[in-house]
Amino acid sequence: MSKRNRRVGSIKSELFKKSREAALAAVQIFNNPNISFKSESYVVLMIIAWTYLLHAYFRDQKIEYRYCKQNGKRREFDKTKHGAYKYWELERCLNEAKSPIDKDTTNNLRFLIGLRHEIEHQMTTRIDDILSARFQACCLNYNDYIKKLFGADNGIEKHLSFSLQFSTISTEQKELLEEHRDLPAHIQGYIQGFDAVLSDDEFSSPHYAYRILFVPKTANRKGQADRVIEFVKSDSALAEAVNKEYAVIKETEKKKYLPKQVVDLMKAEGYSRFSVHYHSQLWQSMDAKSPGNGYGTLVAGKVWHWYERWVEVVRKHCQENERVYS
Repeated sequence: MSKRNRRVGSIKSELFKKSREAALAAVQIFNNPNISFKSESYVVLMIIAWTYLLHAYFRDQKIEYRYCKQNGKRREFDKTKHGAYKYWELERCLNEAKSPIDKDTTNNLRFLIGLRHEIEHQMTTRIDDILSARFQACCLNYNDYIKKLFGADNGIEKHLSFSLQFSTISTEQKELLEEHRDLPAHIQGYIQGFDAVLSDDEFSSPHYAYRILFVPKTANRKGQADRVIEFVKSDSALAEAVNKEYAVIKETEKKKYLPKQVVDLMKAEGYSRFSVHYHSQLWQSMDAKSPGNGYGTLVAGKVWHWYERWVEVVRKHCQENERVYS
């Protein structure tokens, strides 16, 4: 083996090692009950873990991942003021045509990248529970890819145990985003805006957000394995029965309404005098477009759409003012 090949292999090995350490540190910090700054730490460390993992992959595949310009037949590499090479950040790695990462996993990582931009410049309140499905997906995706790209023996699942907790999992968590009034407006706005442009299939993918329905269960007989969580195949008879019983395993994108559609709904219900003008007066008086209210979202950052929650507010308003609008 040549001196250059040994050096390439050594750098790849170091990148791979640092990547795994960053991922393990992210999960261990998130599972530590004594740390409150866990989500922010998790996001930063997992982005580093994925960046180093892709750098190791590109180096293994002999794909140049340093910023450079082509000057004739020569490449001129961008460098810092101290002379160090400028390597691709995670978003640039994902944009590379030869990136090995699938679309849904990429969506998950792009969400985390955007979230990091939102939280790195100002303090946030606790967002651990609200975004845990996306953090779980990121962790599982990382473990899948580190094994897929570098071998099954390199998985990190054997280093991690299930995290125990003192609180139970309540049914109210299905509306967690809307119920957390202390969630910073810029974070809530970012989450709603990002989700709004995803298709139903992309939003529901377990590679984007790993969501599970929990049903309390005890072992049926002595000696039977008794786990806190039991996983079943999605196409099994049990999963089919649970889907029929609860119909909540797969989340779907919230239905959205344009202002005129809200007005037309009210007119169809008998409030013929209710107009876009009255609708605008109502939402302005209630500051209903404030992200913290959870009444709607900007789609593609341009057009405001209202959720069903707002339609209920408008309906109640019309009922209370029936003489005005009928």
